[in-house]
Amino acid sequence: MSQGFEYWIGSRYVRSRSNNSFVSLISAISMLGIAIAVMVLIVVMSVVNGFERELKDRLLAMTAHASIEGVDGKLPASADLIDLALENSRVSAAAPYVDGQALLVFEAALSGAELRGIDPPLENAVSGIGGVMQAGSLRELAPGDFNVVLGVELAEAMQVGVGDKVTVTLAQGIVTPAGVVPRTKRFTVSGIFRVGMYEFDRRLAFINIRDAQKLYRMGTSITGVRLAVTEIYEAAAIVREVALANGEPVLVGDWTRRHVNFFRSIQITKSILFVILMMVIAVAAFNIVSTLVMVVKDKQSDIAILRTMGARPISILKIFVTQGSIVGITGTVAGVGLGVLLALNLETIIGFLESALGIKFLAADVYFISDLPSELQYGDVVLVAVIALVLALISTIYPAWVAAKTAPAEALRYD
Repeated sequence: MSQGFEYWIGSRYVRSRSNNSFVSLISAISMLGIAIAVMVLIVVMSVVNGFERELKDRLLAMTAHASIEGVDGKLPASADLIDLALENSRVSAAAPYVDGQALLVFEAALSGAELRGIDPPLENAVSGIGGVMQAGSLRELAPGDFNVVLGVELAEAMQVGVGDKVTVTLAQGIVTPAGVVPRTKRFTVSGIFRVGMYEFDRRLAFINIRDAQKLYRMGTSITGVRLAVTEIYEAAAIVREVALANGEPVLVGDWTRRHVNFFRSIQITKSILFVILMMVIAVAAFNIVSTLVMVVKDKQSDIAILRTMGARPISILKIFVTQGSIVGITGTVAGVGLGVLLALNLETIIGFLESALGIKFLAADVYFISDLPSELQYGDVVLVAVIALVLALISTIYPAWVAAKTAPAEALRYD
């Protein structure tokens, strides 16, 4: 008997019609189950990867890779420390900053905010904040002009736009014969930025570092120096090198330490989702077991006839392994194709649904990120496809072994 007949018969069982339409139906259902499970897992993994990427990019845009601060909240003139930091070959940029809290007032609206004094050219090299400006420019933060750049959510909450004047009120007051009077200063809104993270867009405002030093009466002192490094996952070691080279007691921090819980929670969530959805794939793959068991029962007489014609038990086993493998491979390939297509176009699809339905899937005031990102990593796709194929292949073994053990006389007794 020809050695290729096992594949031919197995494939015929998958796509059989007329009297065997039931076999084709349950095979199609098994394929569909595997395809949907694989597709969902690829899309979910891509969304988690997208969240991790967006969170990292947007956090680093505002917090820099690392920072050095004074023990008492102040550092002396920054030029020497910046030069020292730039001597390190793994530091690509450094910028001084002054941080403080303030109350912003515009007509009847008021809001608390974090005021950050920056040197615009140096800051743009560290964080790239100039690339997220929606209106105006960082260059307009000239010393002595007392201009301010607001986050888009903060500007909308206060109903201000470029050119409006807001009053900045500080908690530190001026002692007068009438008592302590809060210090205030009028600033002109010269720009609006949007990072896409509510935490920054709602609570952060930039002013020139010289204006901040005057406002907070810091003289030539600064709060600290922010660093951009060439290897972001080595930020902790690099900032320690700079601090040790400085020789003075300072506080150091890096992006992994400040936001470690965010990234750790994402990794844990990704692992849990992977395990849960892999179990869904396992359930879909093991549907092949029930499919093949029913096929074996339905094909008892066919198996007996093949055995009497000289087919060996290994050939019968190959027939049903072939059928199950075709179901698993077809379902996996279809799921991978649909999953990749959906993951690559997810942001467009979600945008269309939000516009069509008039809803927002991720509210900016609830979630850190207001857009649903997606980043397809082909390593995840390969891993999911391989596991799905292995589970599908394993699922074929028991029913095929049962078919191979079928005794021709017993199968034909009542035929």
